Amino acid sequence: MNLHNFAKRGCAFAAAAILSISLQAQQNAASVHDIATRVDHHYNSLHSLKAAFSETYRGMGMNRTESGTLLLVKPGKMKWDYSSPPGKVFLLDGKYAWFYTQGDARVQRLPAKKLDDLRSPLRFLLGHTELEKEMDHLTVSPAANGGFTLTGIPKGQENRIKKLALTVTADGVITAIDVDEMTGALTHFTFSGEQPNVAVPASTFQFTPPPGIPVVDALPPA
Repeated sequence: MNLHNFAKRGCAFAAAAILSISLQAQQNAASVHDIATRVDHHYNSLHSLKAAFSETYRGMGMNRTESGTLLLVKPGKMKWDYSSPPGKVFLLDGKYAWFYTQGDARVQRLPAKKLDDLRSPLRFLLGHTELEKEMDHLTVSPAANGGFTLTGIPKGQENRIKKLALTVTADGVITAIDVDEMTGALTHFTFSGEQPNVAVPASTFQFTPPPGIPVVDALPPA
C-alpha cells in the first residue's frame, strides 16, 4: 500500500470514528431528554401522591436507617412522616418547613424558600417539573428491571451536592434517590407503593407543636 492510499484510508477511518462518536453523543442526549421527559410527564400529571420511603445515611461518623410515609400535594406541600423513629416529622406547609422528633426540647421552623435539606430534591416535583432545567450535567444509564438512572447536579446546590442520581422506571416513576455530598456523606432514599392523586386532608399539612414545646427559628444549612 502506498503512502497516498494509506493516508486516504486513515482519513476515512478517522472520519468514521468522529461520526460514530457524534452519533453516540446525539443518541445519549436524546435518551437523556426522553427519560427526563417521562419523569416530567408522570409528575406533572399528578396533583398529589403517597408512597412509602426508606432513608439510609452514612457520613460524619453516623450510619442510620429511617422509614415512613411520604405525602406530596401541589403546590408546595410535603410531609415526611416517620414510623422509624416514631414521632419524627419533616413538613412543608407551603410557607414554612417544620422539623421535630418526639422527645426533642423544641420544634425547629425555617422559611421554605431558605430550605436546603437533603429531602428537598423532591421539591421540584411540587410544581411544574422540568428536570432538564432543574439539574446540570444530566446523564442517563440503564438500571435494573428495565429502568434508568438519571444523574446530575441540582441547580443551586452545587456547593453541597457532588452528585444526585434518580432511579426511575420506564414510565418515569422515581423509585430511588442517591445523594453524594461534597463532605463524602451518602444518603439513599427508596420509594415504593406509590399512590397517585390520593385525597389528602388539608389538616395534614398544619403542624401543631406539642403542648409546652417552644418553636425556634432554625438557621438555614451552611
